[in-house]
Amino acid sequence: MKKFIPILALCGFSACAPADTNSQTKNTLEKSDAALSSVLMDESKGCMDGPMTQFGRYVGDWNIKDETLSKTDGKTWEEGKGARWNFTCVGDGIAVQDFWMPNGGGKGTNLRIYNPETESWDIVWTATGAPGTMNINAKQQEGGEILMNILSPVQNPPRRIIFWPPTDEGWGWTMQMDLSSNGSWTDVYRIKATRR
Repeated sequence: MKKFIPILALCGFSACAPADTNSQTKNTLEKSDAALSSVLMDESKGCMDGPMTQFGRYVGDWNIKDETLSKTDGKTWEEGKGARWNFTCVGDGIAVQDFWMPNGGGKGTNLRIYNPETESWDIVWTATGAPGTMNINAKQQEGGEILMNILSPVQNPPRRIIFWPPTDEGWGWTMQMDLSSNGSWTDVYRIKATRR
């Protein structure tokens, strides 16, 4: 006996529409796609309750000023090209996804999912030109900052990232490296985010 599988389940709302479908049907399907996207992407209330607020508080559209520690002298900070960073709530609280758009080109995205069993975040990052994904674990600290540790691929030298709690003026983010591999962390890249 053959099993019946609805075509929409396999194809989405419009991907399998025949080429000769009339324009009214196409418009209806496009509106359905837009409605589905709206439900998945536009609701943010679920990211503003409980542990989801840890990253939910960054939901919004941000201008980024960045600076990198000079590799020449290890003391001077060099201004970067800046970026735009957009955080959105997925599925009204399933996850927080962000879209990193540096002014110099390229793009990246993180999908951040809260794990109640570990009381931490499982994060997957990928970017233009990246060979696959980076797996990260993050946990909010007592001071409210979020400490992100890169699990794979293994980083050499080891590095970690800190999200600082937002204020009315915006928020900060710092990448640190253990340059001597002895647990002594050095700030090497930092950003300041302000609302667009």
